[in-house]
Amino acid sequence: MSRAEAVPALAAVAPGRRSQTAAGFLALFRNELLLTFRRMRTIVLLGIVAVLPVLIGVVVKINTDGARGGEGPAFIAQVTQNGLFLVFTALAVALPVFLPMTVGVVAGDSVAGEAATGTLRYLLVAPAGRTRLLAAKFTAGLAFCLAATVTVALSAVIAGTVLFPVGDVTLISGETIGLGAALLRAVLVAAVVAASLAGLVAIGLFVSTLTGSGIAAMAATVGLVVTVQILDAFPQLHAIQPFLFTHHWLTFGDLLREPMYWDGVLKNLGLQAAYVAVFGSAAWSRFTARDITA
Repeated sequence: MSRAEAVPALAAVAPGRRSQTAAGFLALFRNELLLTFRRMRTIVLLGIVAVLPVLIGVVVKINTDGARGGEGPAFIAQVTQNGLFLVFTALAVALPVFLPMTVGVVAGDSVAGEAATGTLRYLLVAPAGRTRLLAAKFTAGLAFCLAATVTVALSAVIAGTVLFPVGDVTLISGETIGLGAALLRAVLVAAVVAASLAGLVAIGLFVSTLTGSGIAAMAATVGLVVTVQILDAFPQLHAIQPFLFTHHWLTFGDLLREPMYWDGVLKNLGLQAAYVAVFGSAAWSRFTARDITA
């Protein structure tokens, strides 16, 4: 479904004041969701993050079979003993780089891409409203975060099961839990990782309202992620690092202890909520006051 086809369809689904209701918003959100996941770019991005756990698993398997088997960071050393740990390893590798870049591309293109193709003005002709349209785009961005994270996790589960033994899991704190409990931990970790990207979605959405070029918005969002990651690596900037949206991303490792440590995870989720509030409000202020000419 192209955007040109979607605009009259949306108008038909939500005529008049019906667009003010929850049903109208759900119709708009469903439309955004279909447009997001039917784009070839989105499919390619999901394919890339799906391949990542397989590559990690193959590399670890090859090294395990060699003379240096069992060496490496904590998560990777655990993978050789239990394939389920490939989920946590893949997420630890994907979260700092691959997941933010894919999310940055989708979020940065959300509004600017519409303006670049000339469909944003026509979309607003439908009785959707700018606030609901922006909310639908933000929610679709969150849905993509979840989809990308689940893609990494499922690919890692499959690759880990094929390449390594699977059974009771020894946590990084030394305790052992059953396979069922470990799978629940994996689901919880995936949910936390997906939620950790919420602040980036809001930032990308705000950047997307500042320009009419989808490419520029995507590049700016991804570039911002890289810049913040670099800033987070300098010890001299420790005073500002706790306020960077990437700083607490890897605290999900605390959920692999017994008992689980929630302090870092809650700080991360609270920080993401703050970024959503600030940049979501900025995006709304910019978008609702913007003169749409394309």
